[in-house]
Amino acid sequence: MTPYEALYERKCRSPLCWDDKSDEVMLGPKMILEMVEQVQLRKYVSMSDSTHRLEPENVKIDQQFSYVELPKEILDRKVKKTRNGETVLVKVLWFNHNVEEATWEAKTAIKEKYLHLFI
Repeated sequence: MTPYEALYERKCRSPLCWDDKSDEVMLGPKMILEMVEQVQLRKYVSMSDSTHRLEPENVKIDQQFSYVELPKEILDRKVKKTRNGETVLVKVLWFNHNVEEATWEAKTAIKEKYLHLFI
């Protein structure tokens, strides 16, 4: 029994036919084109520049296939009032991330680990 069957008590029915060999179906070009249309895979085209290409970012990965997030800069600061007092938050921009993905972190925690951002 597959994990899907154990969890949902029925066989998996997907367009790729991931079930018993008895239900095996040959995927023809027509069926593949229909699946691509359903998934809405489109070629990337920049609105402003048609020659623009997206290049993959170089991320240093260690032997366990992980990497360390490092802060690039502090974008903003704010004070959050709580019942017990005030907490200073900083908006941190991380390497390999866009400005939209910046996160609010406690200033004390960031200052302990990354003092060079505050000098």
